[in-house]
Amino acid sequence: MPHSTSRRRSNGEMNKLLPEDQPAHNWYRFVLSFPPHLVRDYLTRFGLAPTQWVLDPFCGTGTTLVESKKLGIASMGIEANPMAHFAASVKVDWSLDPQGLVEHASEIAEEAAERLAADGVEDDPDSLFAPKVNTHRRPACHLRTLGSEQMKLLLSGSISPRPLHKTLVLRDCIKQREHPEFSRHERLALAKALVCSISNLHFGPEVGVGTHKPDAVVLSAWLSQVEMIATHLRQLRQLPETPARVVPGDARELLDVDQPEFIDAVITSPPYPNEKDYTRTTRLESVILEFICSKDDLRALKRGLVRSNTRGVYKGDDDDQWIADHLGIRAIARAIEERRIELGKTSGFERMYHRVTKLYFGGMAKHLSQLRSILRPGAMLAYVVGDQASYLQVMIRTGSLLAEIAELLGYKVVGLDLFRTRLATATKEQLREEVLVLQWPGPQG
Repeated sequence: MPHSTSRRRSNGEMNKLLPEDQPAHNWYRFVLSFPPHLVRDYLTRFGLAPTQWVLDPFCGTGTTLVESKKLGIASMGIEANPMAHFAASVKVDWSLDPQGLVEHASEIAEEAAERLAADGVEDDPDSLFAPKVNTHRRPACHLRTLGSEQMKLLLSGSISPRPLHKTLVLRDCIKQREHPEFSRHERLALAKALVCSISNLHFGPEVGVGTHKPDAVVLSAWLSQVEMIATHLRQLRQLPETPARVVPGDARELLDVDQPEFIDAVITSPPYPNEKDYTRTTRLESVILEFICSKDDLRALKRGLVRSNTRGVYKGDDDDQWIADHLGIRAIARAIEERRIELGKTSGFERMYHRVTKLYFGGMAKHLSQLRSILRPGAMLAYVVGDQASYLQVMIRTGSLLAEIAELLGYKVVGLDLFRTRLATATKEQLREEVLVLQWPGPQG
């Protein structure tokens, strides 16, 4: 890998967002997102021209797309999580008027402040949007909340009652003052404010519930995010217009997705085989912004994801058929099951550890197989993946195994670049996070 900023920085800083990368990237971002500078390294290494297309089939919140757009390279992302899909599509939309966005959001904040004051639920008395007249105020109203089914979808204690009430009032004001140019960015700003300052969530690498906040300022927190977006837009709108689009879809079903005729490069980070339920990371904002309203919605979302954890496995899943003859993966699955029996682990989830390992690599094999039909001969691919030991401390060398699968499918393995190492919680070992670099030579014969 060429000399780059990432190689000169300490291991702990490798995945952090650089100050100069904040425009668009920092509008909303997974805590586990790979960094823009890594995407930039591989866009440079692959020598891509503006006429070529980059694909991110696991695009998450759009890191590859945003960075490609900044560099004038056309891009497309595929994402099954509706909240992440929404975020990525907003982050590559730089067409709106920044000043108009701030003015529209300010009107919404004023209206929301008046409603809260009338409810007897003051948000921030020192805010510019505190009511400027002696509004008739009744005693604090019964606090609004989500429906019982929606509340069950959240991590218990994700958000306190008063901040939730204020957030729902603001959400409704945004909906009622729907604007074709500004509303999507205003909603994304609310998602960012929710996870960064309004809620009780903390991010570890795991998402969890931290210190309970009896109250939190909502309107100013939201408006500060809107103003950040507007500031960034003033910079981004000076760049040449470059195509960037995001489509909903399952990375294992690429033939069902409308895409450019040929893809020249892939830069992506698929989920890792571990017990992280990636839908939990975006659960609060997904529910409040009404991307997920029921268990059926959540189940439909999980069915569109590569099976990387036991909470996303369903009866009838058969991706493991794609790697049924792979001796290395079969050996790992067997070692996990033997370890479970040795330790006397009997829970339903633990009984599925060996199966989800096979489903994960089978799903990735299916993905790589379908991808071949849309790659231009000579296309370069970069997959950011990590070793795992989540399943009873049995080591899974993800990058090496995916390299073997790719080679069997006709890809050329160019290299396995070390990106960084990270400490495994259970074993205290340093696990490798790598970039698997592949090339598609084209169909043989």
